Formats: sequence, structure tokens, C-alpha cells
Amino acid sequence: MLARTERPSHGPLARAFDRFRLNGAALFGVCIAVPMLLLIVSYPLWWRFQPNDIDLLAMNAPPNATHWFGTDGVGRDVFARVLEGGRISLMVAAGSTVISAIIGFLFGFVSAFAGRWADALSMRFVDLVMTLPPVIFLLVLASITGTGILPTITVISLLSWPLLARMVRSRLLELRERDFVTAARGMGAGLPHLLLRHGMPNCIDILVVYATTQVANAILLEAGLSFLGLGIAPPAASWGNMLNAARSTAVLEQYPWQWLFPGAALVLAVLAINFIGDGLRDAFDPRAELR
Repeated sequence: MLARTERPSHGPLARAFDRFRLNGAALFGVCIAVPMLLLIVSYPLWWRFQPNDIDLLAMNAPPNATHWFGTDGVGRDVFARVLEGGRISLMVAAGSTVISAIIGFLFGFVSAFAGRWADALSMRFVDLVMTLPPVIFLLVLASITGTGILPTITVISLLSWPLLARMVRSRLLELRERDFVTAARGMGAGLPHLLLRHGMPNCIDILVVYATTQVANAILLEAGLSFLGLGIAPPAASWGNMLNAARSTAVLEQYPWQWLFPGAALVLAVLAINFIGDGLRDAFDPRAELR
């Protein structure tokens, strides 16, 4: 009698991938985000116009075979500027997400593992940052640091990390009571070893979900700052400053393509990333095994 072959058991990452693959909204977000990313990255290789090229003979031209998204008030190609604005927005979002994730994770880890006094001081500082009015704090920081890509990344990073610090601390407070962590500390393991060997691997799901959610938030924050003139300054292209340039009544009524396409790109990008973030959150949720 032949022995029955058993299916190999899948690891937690494989099960999470299977749950993500079965999430229709998450796959829809991927189908939007991937083509947008490819267009944003590759457009200088195949599109004839650069974001700041001026065509005085085609000012305020509607969408046509030459300028797919039309042109703005000085003859710049809106299609190129929308894609360049996406590149800048993703650069700001990725940079600010990485910095805020590092700050938030380190604060949460130190709070959980460095002792009672470190926990009290770090959490009181987190509470202080979280009590500051976010909009006012954002505007004050932006007015201090000025405009540009690096100042915008700095402002968004300093505003975004406290929530991650609390989530990481909550996870690691439970983790530090586990036998393997207690044994490692008993054998003299220091904070760097605990950080790399136990803290980071057990918080990877929190970091992944936070990163996707924060990218969408950072895109919106950058667009808002640029719209107010405190983010990416013209002539550099940004979805926010493109909307700001098109806010006059004449442009809104007579040249709708100048605000419609950057606004649609902003909405689609944020919507797709939020769908992906929700899918990742559900995929990494251990309770999904029970449903």
C-alpha cells in the first residue's frame, strides 16, 4: 500500500501572500499602482517633452495627438509634468516613510527594552509630539525649513513617526516576556543583538503595513504643502503645485485639463496604495487564519 503523501505546510509569509492574492481590492490597487509606477519611472526615455519645456505656440492647448494631456498657461506639456510630479511625490513619500519608520521603530524598541526610565521618557516625548496640532505643526515646520524636496521630506518625517513607535512598543512589550528573549538577555545579549535578532523580525508585519499606509499619507501631505506654497516650489512639477497653479476661476472653467489630470493622478495613486495597504494588513493579520 502506497504511503499517503502530505502537502508541505506553508510558512507564515506564504500564507500571507495567499491571503493577499485572494484580496480583490488589493489586486485592483496593484493593477493601478504598477502601470503608474512604470510610466513615472520610464517616461523620460520615450516621451518627447520634458516637464519644463516651453512651447509658446501651444499655450493652453487642449489634449491632442501631440500633447496628450494638453499644455498649461506657458506652453508646458501637462502629461510630462504629471509624470514628473508623480516622481517627485513618490521620492518625497519614500524618503519620509523610511526616515519616519526608522525613528518610530527605534523609539518603540528603546521604550520596550531599555528599562523603565527609558520607557517613561520616550513615551512622554511621543505623547508630547502627538498632542501637537498636526496641521499647525506641519505649517510651522514647513515655514521654518523652507521649500524643496529635502525640507519637505524632513517635515513629513518629523510628523509621522509617533504612531509607529506606539505600535512597535506594544508588540515588543509582549515579545520581551517570551522565553527565548529572556534567555538571550540572561546570556548577556545587548540591545543591538535584541534589535536585529528579535525586535525587527517580529515587527516586520507592522513595518510593512505602516510603510504602505504612510506612503499614501505622505503623498497627500506633500500635495497639500505644495498647494499652499510650502512644499515643492515651481518650476519643479508637483501634483500639489500644479493644482495650485490651476486654481483661478478662468483655468477651472476654460482649461479643465490643467487641474483634472494632476488631481486624477493624485486620487488614483492614493487610492491604489490604500487598497494595497489594506490588503497587506489583512494578509499579515494572524486572526485571518480563523476566518
